[in-house]
Amino acid sequence: MANQYIPLIANEYYHLFNRAIGKEKLFLSEDNYVYFLSKMKQHLLPVTDVFAYSLLPNHFHLLVRIKPSEELMMFYEKKKGRPFNEKKNNLPDFVMEQFSNWLNGYTKAFNIMYNRKGGLFIDYLKRTEAKEHADITSFLFYIHKNAVHHGLTKKIGEWKYDSYNLILSDKPTSLQREAVINWFGSRERFIEFHKQPVNLKDFDLE
Repeated sequence: MANQYIPLIANEYYHLFNRAIGKEKLFLSEDNYVYFLSKMKQHLLPVTDVFAYSLLPNHFHLLVRIKPSEELMMFYEKKKGRPFNEKKNNLPDFVMEQFSNWLNGYTKAFNIMYNRKGGLFIDYLKRTEAKEHADITSFLFYIHKNAVHHGLTKKIGEWKYDSYNLILSDKPTSLQREAVINWFGSRERFIEFHKQPVNLKDFDLE
């Protein structure tokens, strides 16, 4: 079950979800999707490894692993200009600060572009920890089938704004492509796994 309050712990995997408030849309143009991903790289890659994503018009999904504590503390020192103090500072809070900076920065840019005011995202980030290998593969499928579930495409691989085709391509990427393929054993098994029927009734975050 998704929980917006569990901390994002070093070395752990999480399926993350957030959506627009009310009936708002997060993305109104191609440029919005591109900018959102560019800001995601800027803010999240220093504190997470990203394995998969899906950006839908009013919500998004991610599968990430939080970086090891040593790397988080090194980035904390680089960003804050002071050493990490284990008695005063909290690594999960620092990680969440990066997520907040990402979403707040996107909101500010979105508001300027569309002459709007106020928040764009609901005020908490839902997250589900992946505790077993099977959780990771299930979350990957969940993320990549999301556009089909919402009627945006007829089959996995047709949606432009998720990571399915990027994982299968040879294009340079900051995604953990090799790790994803290794979970399934091969590209062929990755493709075959994603051919199963689309059904979002299990562990639905939305």
